[in-house]
Amino acid sequence: MTGAERIDPLEETAAWLSDVAHDPVAFVEGAFAWGEGELAAHGGPMEWQRWVLTQIRDGLLTPGKAIQIAVASGHGIGKTALVCWITLWAMTTAGDTRGIITASTEAMLNTRLRAELRKWFRLFRAATFFDLTMTALLPKDLSHEQTWRIDLLPWNPNRPESFAGLHNAGRRILVIFDEASAIDRAIWETVMPVATDRDAEVVWCVFGNPLHPEGEFKNCFDNGHWITRHVDSRSVPITNKAEFQKWIDAYGEDSDFVNSRVKGLFPRVAFNRFISADSVNAAMQRPVEGNHDPLVLGVDVARFGDDMSVIYPRKGLDARTHLPMKYRNIPLDRLEDKIMEFCAANRVAMVFVDGTGVGGGVIDHLRRRGVLVHDVQFASKSDQRQERYANKRAEIWGVMKEKLQYLSLPNDSELREQLTGPEFTLNSRDEILLEPKDSMKRRGVASPDIADALAVTFASEVATLPVSDWGRGDHLVRHEYNPLAPEAIDGPPGPPPRSYAEGWARLQED
Repeated sequence: MTGAERIDPLEETAAWLSDVAHDPVAFVEGAFAWGEGELAAHGGPMEWQRWVLTQIRDGLLTPGKAIQIAVASGHGIGKTALVCWITLWAMTTAGDTRGIITASTEAMLNTRLRAELRKWFRLFRAATFFDLTMTALLPKDLSHEQTWRIDLLPWNPNRPESFAGLHNAGRRILVIFDEASAIDRAIWETVMPVATDRDAEVVWCVFGNPLHPEGEFKNCFDNGHWITRHVDSRSVPITNKAEFQKWIDAYGEDSDFVNSRVKGLFPRVAFNRFISADSVNAAMQRPVEGNHDPLVLGVDVARFGDDMSVIYPRKGLDARTHLPMKYRNIPLDRLEDKIMEFCAANRVAMVFVDGTGVGGGVIDHLRRRGVLVHDVQFASKSDQRQERYANKRAEIWGVMKEKLQYLSLPNDSELREQLTGPEFTLNSRDEILLEPKDSMKRRGVASPDIADALAVTFASEVATLPVSDWGRGDHLVRHEYNPLAPEAIDGPPGPPPRSYAEGWARLQED
């Protein structure tokens, strides 16, 4: 072949994209350098992934009919990788494609799905023709920026209209729900008209752990309009079989936990989400009422990494007027300074700190600086007698759950996700045990740092001062700090007060 006859690599890639426009199986097989570099240990799609791609390919043979595929599975089967492949195929092989991808939470969309999409986009042989931003996959030809795009869009039950109007006559439409069990009914109902669009090539795929025995995700498997499949995590070569066996040993082979987290089967009864979205939404819409309750601070301490350190002020039932202060990768001494700055500007009666781990050092330093601190040990024994809680963390979340029917919260999607994220089980003594943070992270749910900071403020009651006393300036956090004073050098005389009343009595004695 002469130089004049040699095919330009870009033209060859563009021709290949055209060839696989209606064959996502061939697209995935040819889009990445399987068996080489980062993919040296991977030979291509797994059986269940290939099955989904085949269903899309075969569905394209019936024009005018939406392709609707629902997959319920256990953990770790490679759902996110498949979502990325389908996204790249849909976008890059058909001009002026429009689409939306969403996930159960904004945190999952931002940290897991977007990161995985960036990885596969980097390995994609035709990436040169497209751009991946923080919120969308777009062509480099900006003249098509509004008509040819797939958006990564967080959902909000109060603003479902952002998912409306996804019509694309004569073109392709892609909709993907990741962790579909947790996506609100309002979003499903808003997207549903897409499936009736006979003038477009519609592909709608939903994936997730089957966490609830009812809801829109479950309906996909019952109404006969969807192509469905259940995937057992143990049938997939990349999963940790030993971890699944631990779950089976702990919960039982036929338990709802194992059914939904391993076997990909829907539970027989509602899964145990500790706080409902309805109660949180109501608290976020409830007006703030004035009160004379003392202002307290809740502090959840993180060092570095993904978790946040959070300072959350609460004044009685008002947890909205003072917004939570969130810090990532803040040194402990700077966090202490932030607490002291807030105390210096406000009348703070008590600071509640999660004393587990690095929180213990923060407590010690705050006490040396004259702050009345309540050390909340999450793993310690519960003090409640009316409800049976396995530990202090479950107890304070239980009290917070009870108060939610009266609380006023800020309309914060991150706080909403964290309050509704944890699930609970009952231990062998029938005590409520809240899901630990590391378990939440494994299933893609954000660490509830803001929610924990609010919860610690319910570790004990703080007495209300008489109205006549509020002008006197007597409150338990002292703002005049002298680093050369004896108590700053030697520490406070005696143990810190155990309650607001005890602290108030000491101040009266002084």
